[in-house]
Amino acid sequence: MKCHAYLSFDGNCEEALRFYEEALGAKMVNMMHFAGTPMAEHAPPDWHTKILHACITIGESMVMASDSMPGQYEKPAGTAMMPAPATVAESERIFAALSEGGTVTMPLAETFWTSRFGAVTDRFGTPWMLNCDDQPAG
Repeated sequence: MKCHAYLSFDGNCEEALRFYEEALGAKMVNMMHFAGTPMAEHAPPDWHTKILHACITIGESMVMASDSMPGQYEKPAGTAMMPAPATVAESERIFAALSEGGTVTMPLAETFWTSRFGAVTDRFGTPWMLNCDDQPAG
């Protein structure tokens, strides 16, 4: 069995996924807009260009996403995406990118369990915890 993350957005899903392509090296697998699908009749006309369903890969992980219907979006709570960059340099680059316009809840720093760990909520409202996968600290 596999377990995939599913992210919901408030009308900016495509922008967020394009940002994750740049910041995380994500690869777009597919992206479907409301227009041209049976769901278009259930969405307001200005929502037809929004994302009904999309899928990206981040490394070996699959992440799915969509725009919530108007008025139905809820901010993520109690969860976080947790990539494990292989090096300190990669951790620092990714953390800096995710932090732009976001909110850092724990600065990226060395910890007793790893060489870099940090937590940030990006500008799209997605919480992230980075844990460098190179080797334990100390």
